[in-house]
Amino acid sequence: MEAFYTLQGEGQHSGRAAYFIRLGGCDVGCHWCDVKESWNADLHPSFSIDSIVEGALQYPGRLAVITGGEPLMYNLDALTAALKHAGFKTNIETSGVYPFTGYWDWVCFSPKKFKNPHPDIYKNANELKSIIYNKSDFEFAESHAGLVSPDCTLLMQPEWSKHTQMLPLIIDYIKDNPKWKMSLQTHKYMNIP
Repeated sequence: MEAFYTLQGEGQHSGRAAYFIRLGGCDVGCHWCDVKESWNADLHPSFSIDSIVEGALQYPGRLAVITGGEPLMYNLDALTAALKHAGFKTNIETSGVYPFTGYWDWVCFSPKKFKNPHPDIYKNANELKSIIYNKSDFEFAESHAGLVSPDCTLLMQPEWSKHTQMLPLIIDYIKDNPKWKMSLQTHKYMNIP
């Protein structure tokens, strides 16, 4: 769908310079998705792996973040191998609903209520990012936290349209449950892509 160089705005790697590769296509259907234009893959052009890597090499940062849409709709072995060969660290942001592919330095797993994750995401997740839209999302987050590995970073992030309402609840929750950490969409506060 698009590729751009910016700062990673959320999660464990927040604040790092990163080249984002957003793949078109998603059938998860989160009603609060901020890139709904990514859902229909047919609306976006195809690019060769070589051209994607060449685009990334135009910038000094060597962190490539593959996101979507839902990037695991595709087999990402060849793309990630090419990025790693070119000297990039590879991160993915996924809801985990498809079988796991690719060669990753960091896997951000953000489960959604709208479609169940594929079981193999749990053993591969480095970061569980739970989006908190309403109070029932705390229980949903805990149900997935019990399935990831013990060294997986556990993050709670307020959904942007309700961040002023949910942020105080998340703060209190994390204070009572310190295995969790806060994630904020800092790119939205900074008004950058």
